[in-house]
Amino acid sequence: MNTVEPIRDREIIAKIKEDLKKSSIRNYGLFVLGINTALRISDILKLKVGDLKKPNLYIRMTKTGKEITLPIDEYMRRELRPLMEGREDSDYLFPSRQKKTEGVRKSIDRSQAYRILKRATKKYGLHRVGTHTLRKTFAYHHYKDKKNVAVLMDLLGHQDEYVTLRYIGIAQDDINSSMRGWRL
Repeated sequence: MNTVEPIRDREIIAKIKEDLKKSSIRNYGLFVLGINTALRISDILKLKVGDLKKPNLYIRMTKTGKEITLPIDEYMRRELRPLMEGREDSDYLFPSRQKKTEGVRKSIDRSQAYRILKRATKKYGLHRVGTHTLRKTFAYHHYKDKKNVAVLMDLLGHQDEYVTLRYIGIAQDDINSSMRGWRL
């Protein structure tokens, strides 16, 4: 499996959000939720409309089984509101465009989420992109802003500080920075 990278450039993030908002509110919502939480794509895709109507999002993470509580702030509510309007609490937040099965429209799957993200980032020359890019983008910018690796480790479910810094690309950034201009 290829390693994916976070989207480091905030301007590119803003442009991707703008493009997605114009083309698909569902895809925009997926991107915004992904880059503003520490959730894996498997946990994002199982969310239902009703999950985001509460003050906090309570979720048992699929991979680890760990329960987490994430606050849903006003920004997130405002950005996801168009995606939720007129829909039942039991509807998946990111519905597939496929026909309903037994009256229920399924959620998109991870391969569709991957295609959405690849299309959205291709225009900006981003190549090492996958669904995990959303989680890594959140983590990278959270660390850059807060500088609190302990909180980030807990959010990501990591046991070691170095693993977290390597995961978000900070360790590689440091290596690149230290090698720039290095001569003997």
